[in-house]
Amino acid sequence: MKLDHPAASQHSALKELWKEAFHDTDASVDAFFRTGFAPSRCRCITVDGSVAAALHWLDMTCRGQRVAYIYAVATKKAFQGRGLCRALMENTHIFLRSRGYDTCVLSPASAGLFAMYESMGYSLCASLSEIHCNAGTDPLPLRAVDAESYNTRRRALLPSGGLELGKEALAYLASFAELYSGDGVALAGYRDDDGQFHGIELLPDASAAPQILTALGCESGIFRIPGQAYPHAMYYPLHPTAEKPAYLGIAFD
Repeated sequence: MKLDHPAASQHSALKELWKEAFHDTDASVDAFFRTGFAPSRCRCITVDGSVAAALHWLDMTCRGQRVAYIYAVATKKAFQGRGLCRALMENTHIFLRSRGYDTCVLSPASAGLFAMYESMGYSLCASLSEIHCNAGTDPLPLRAVDAESYNTRRRALLPSGGLELGKEALAYLASFAELYSGDGVALAGYRDDDGQFHGIELLPDASAAPQILTALGCESGIFRIPGQAYPHAMYYPLHPTAEKPAYLGIAFD
């Protein structure tokens, strides 16, 4: 077994592992590898010449500290049940600590994964709320913006202890989401095939959601907002002085 950064010859195998684990389309996987991927931010396990497990991370910051948002942790089906995920996570923690990171965060996709990461030393650190609503009457003045302008507005509206996106995370977000800025709001989201709008994150709250839908020409929408409705993120401190993040917001699920 070898545990290291991936070689260039393994990139296609990493994509195949991603698709097997998460059932994403070729286009969405390619978008991540085009915008968010770097071999230096990926650790993988190779067994008998095959990529058996891998994870990626995206750089973020919180209160001036360096945070690794761990993403797309996956073990190939043929190699599951051998403890590879735990070995991969433990090795990644050691590596990140050696590179000056303060904290790891991740967003488990199920209750079972929350329990699994808790067994690895992770603790809850952030929650979210979600609202469903219909379009209102008057539209909110809203404009589509580029990634840099969106990020500036988002930082201004982040709750205390919120995680700020690094450049690769922002580029990845912009590869699949519409980005908007309006009167006191920042919004990232997308429209599904039925025309419903999915707000990946709406800051600072849901008060303008109906007017936003009117401005976007959508009849209904779902918005994630800061709140306490359900657990959303966990963290693992890499140093005793690491501060607990209080809000993740955008998780690339």
